[in-house]
Amino acid sequence: MTLTFVMMEAPFENARTVSVLRLIDAAIRRRHDVTVFAYEGAVAMTFARQAPHANAVHGRTAEEEDHPLPKDWVAGLMTAAQQRGVKLEWINCGLCVDERGVAEAIPGAKRGSPADLWKASEASDNTLVIGTR
Repeated sequence: MTLTFVMMEAPFENARTVSVLRLIDAAIRRRHDVTVFAYEGAVAMTFARQAPHANAVHGRTAEEEDHPLPKDWVAGLMTAAQQRGVKLEWINCGLCVDERGVAEAIPGAKRGSPADLWKASEASDNTLVIGTR
């Protein structure tokens, strides 16, 4: 089975982001091929220059804070897909990337266009769109 997920939430904004990553993980574990089309704020999920930070309020260093980074979560999903012999294609909307200045993506994420979303949806058994509201 091939599934397409469409997401638009920026990293760290709400639980929808984590929920869609969990759904993608579940699909990969069940050995489904997955395409993700990220647009609007979600294109920052794979931004390569995300960096951990300290927490001055709690007096913790960056290492002690161990702040999770979405780019690492996505990289982990890509590794899991490779280990299971399935495809995970992560496509960032190029228009959205340019608007947000997040062109430096992790390896495996690629730049695309709304036409790629159309193609992925046509090739998928099912498409799930995670809207903002």
